[in-house]
Amino acid sequence: MPRDDNFLKEKNARHLWHPMTHPADHLRNPPTIVTGGHGVRITDIDGHETVDGVGGLWNVNLGYSCQPIKDAITAQLDQLPYYSIFRGTTNDCVIELTEALCDFFKPDGMARVFYTSGGSDSIETAMRLSRQYHKIRGEGGRTKFLSLKKGYHGTHFGAASVNGNANFRTMYEPLLPGCHHIPAPYTYRNPFHESDPAKLAQLCLQALEDEIAFQGASTIAAFVMEPILGAGGVIPPHSSFMPGVEALCRRNGILLIADEVITAFGRTGAWSGSRLWGVQPDFLCTAKAITNGYFPFGAVMIHERVTDTFESDETGKAAIAHGYTYSGHPVGAAAALACLAETQRLNIRENAAARGTELHQGALALMDKHQIIGDVRGGHGLMVALELVADRATKSAPDKSIASTVQAKAYQAGAMVRVSGPNIILSPPLILTADDVQTILSALDTGFNAL
Repeated sequence: MPRDDNFLKEKNARHLWHPMTHPADHLRNPPTIVTGGHGVRITDIDGHETVDGVGGLWNVNLGYSCQPIKDAITAQLDQLPYYSIFRGTTNDCVIELTEALCDFFKPDGMARVFYTSGGSDSIETAMRLSRQYHKIRGEGGRTKFLSLKKGYHGTHFGAASVNGNANFRTMYEPLLPGCHHIPAPYTYRNPFHESDPAKLAQLCLQALEDEIAFQGASTIAAFVMEPILGAGGVIPPHSSFMPGVEALCRRNGILLIADEVITAFGRTGAWSGSRLWGVQPDFLCTAKAITNGYFPFGAVMIHERVTDTFESDETGKAAIAHGYTYSGHPVGAAAALACLAETQRLNIRENAAARGTELHQGALALMDKHQIIGDVRGGHGLMVALELVADRATKSAPDKSIASTVQAKAYQAGAMVRVSGPNIILSPPLILTADDVQTILSALDTGFNAL
């Protein structure tokens, strides 16, 4: 049946509520209808083609034309489109994938996998298993969670509770009790007014140590953090920060949950964000790029420190009363297997590092040219943010329409970018070329020139 463009435009946003937006906004300003994708480019319903500077939603690392993943999905649908891996059954694809993932994350100390349907599921799973771990060990009082302000960990009640941004919390409170936040190592804005990244890292670590003492170490189950904060505005910490968090956690018997839903599989220029900083967390949560966005899928990687406690239990407390209908879905597992193989074959972390440096330097050049850009953050792979301000001296926020105007003009000029508060966030596919980088930068320049 031929596509009816008039019907699609007429019905756009009329009966669909979109995530992360006011329902009335899209009624007034219908969203862009994306109808095609090839390589790193997307095409809208009017035939306008742009470089996707958003990478879908941080997840389309290999672009929109990865044939091996498409072939794997098709073949698996023909063989076994679904079966559960609940007690007593499994499937061949998930067994193969598990071995491949454990091998891939072996340098991070990961020894086991628990499968989920996505990033929020993965965080929820790690939080649950953290509490269970302590109960198995006879420390059932460890129920609290610590995390960073500005951090983002998803939308489930547990995940939202450890989110460090009020925008994702206020309208859904009260959330999970016992979740507490410390300042993020956000050099541009922090309560310490400290601009030196190394000094700020130490101040934030001291705040964590103080919070542990205040709450009581024996009451805390885990600390949750992104190796580089993503949706909060691409906030990379000083290299001393995550190792310092790990040391504090070990000293106090607190588990470390690394939220790598964004940073795993090469985004930072390293195969994992934890590896970038030389850290081995207890849980490493993944999703997004695990299937290149072609199938909803996630995985929680579990360190052998944790697996030993579960697998040596003789009390029955280690029985996992948790799971999802689509955990270990055979089609998702097939997609993830093909995606992992292609990710390694292309060694995309090296391209992410090289193109990320070009994109970051180009964004800094834009900052020199446009006074509305108050800060540029990045420098670790293909993760860059430009924070807009009304005044550089006061760092005051600009009118909310400014970032949206830049986004709209950049889109017309050939690049899709993402707006999050005063930030313009760039997270393009990791197969980006140097020419694609220049297209994004040129489009942004056009957007800023239009103000």
